Amino acid sequence: MSFVRSFLIVLSGFLLWACAPHFIPPEKITVEPQLTDTAFISFDGSELPLQTWLPSGSPRAVMIALHGYNDYANFIRDAAVWFSDRGIGVYAYDQRGFGRAPHRGKWAGQSAMCRDLRIIIKLVRKRHPHVPLYLLGDSMGGAVVMVADTPENPLRVDGVILVAPAVWSRATMPFYQRCALWLGARLVPWLQLTGEGLHVTPSDNKEMLKALGRDPLVIKESRIDAICGLVNLMDAAYEAAARFNSKVLFLYGAKDEIIPPKPMEDVFEKRLHEHFSSPQRLLVYANGYHMLLRDLQAKVVWNDILCWLSSLDETFPSVREKAAHEITRDGEMKAFMHPASMI
Repeated sequence: MSFVRSFLIVLSGFLLWACAPHFIPPEKITVEPQLTDTAFISFDGSELPLQTWLPSGSPRAVMIALHGYNDYANFIRDAAVWFSDRGIGVYAYDQRGFGRAPHRGKWAGQSAMCRDLRIIIKLVRKRHPHVPLYLLGDSMGGAVVMVADTPENPLRVDGVILVAPAVWSRATMPFYQRCALWLGARLVPWLQLTGEGLHVTPSDNKEMLKALGRDPLVIKESRIDAICGLVNLMDAAYEAAARFNSKVLFLYGAKDEIIPPKPMEDVFEKRLHEHFSSPQRLLVYANGYHMLLRDLQAKVVWNDILCWLSSLDETFPSVREKAAHEITRDGEMKAFMHPASMI
């Protein structure tokens, strides 16, 4: 998400020919979707690379994990190994335009991404009948989950884990950022930008960040039209918060420098409104960054997720140890905005 801030800085001064944002439109249904050992073949025949981590015996639950922007399925690897050792199977695929998936670096559009998610849910359900199925959406992946789950077409899962979901919408951006985004997508959609020089810290795990920098499957430069597509998705996710009604566990780091706290607070206030019937829980980690699943205290987060999968009402290990604060009422949102008061 730091790419969004990057292009806002360098955009001024470009006065080139006009061009509409470039998206890869969803294709018609051409094949029967299926799961292979290494790929999720979706509705249009696109082969989306698939990674699976399954326990040696029958899983007591399975999880489909969706990665964030410019990342790919490997983001969940360490956590997935840990979960599989505890009886939780994990499926993760490279979303369109990321990792080894088709049209690398180009935005596929939220319609196709949401459709992929709905299809793989059906395929995993078929492979593991009668086993509880959960979704884990990290950053952009969380936004895809929120947008895909509609009242008319709800996701048939047992619960959702949203890790710092991407909800930094235009509604929460200053006007000059919205204008720069609009101009950039039309004047220089092909321009590629990096996050270098922004001094944004996505995690305190420096060795992990260095490994990502060496990983050729992690995208290092973003096209402006892809950033525009991401912001469109974040807009939709922000609005979807008012109708998203799954059993959900929200996870957020108080030191997150990628997704600002204000839009997250707005979303949580909507989500925690009394008219929602499904159980909603929110954890804010005082020492957590954007990459909660890969921070130095990642196992604290993994343990909380495992606890939630086992019992929706159990007290979280991190709360007992005061590594995180659970927010359950609108009146506690001040603690969210001022994390120092959490402990």
